[in-house]
Amino acid sequence: MPTILLVDDNEDIRDMMTRFLQDHGYAVVTANNGLEAVLATAQAAPSLILMDVNMPELDGHEATRQIRAADPDKRIPVIALTAHALPGDEARSLAAGCDAFHSKPVNFKKLSDQISELLAETVSAPSPQANP
Repeated sequence: MPTILLVDDNEDIRDMMTRFLQDHGYAVVTANNGLEAVLATAQAAPSLILMDVNMPELDGHEATRQIRAADPDKRIPVIALTAHALPGDEARSLAAGCDAFHSKPVNFKKLSDQISELLAETVSAPSPQANP
């Protein structure tokens, strides 16, 4: 069962999305801010990260940069989530290391498709450890 790290500073959103993800067969680990996300990534080794962009402590872009820098060989897919989608936000998210962008309110069908697509790409990508 793939594990998804859900990072959002809004408890109601975390609860709603956790239920959705669990109903779709994912294990869920949550973090309240970017600092917790960096730590949770190291501890939980998630298959995918749903990263809120606008958070206290450390925003989603900087958290993604730190996650990428901590383990450059391990490419965990990151989907940026934001309620304040402005022109250029998607490009900023991709430049920070995110693999996809999703504006809130969440379109659960679209998000489910993005998650499935990114996880399928991860599974089909050759693992650096697979070559002896």
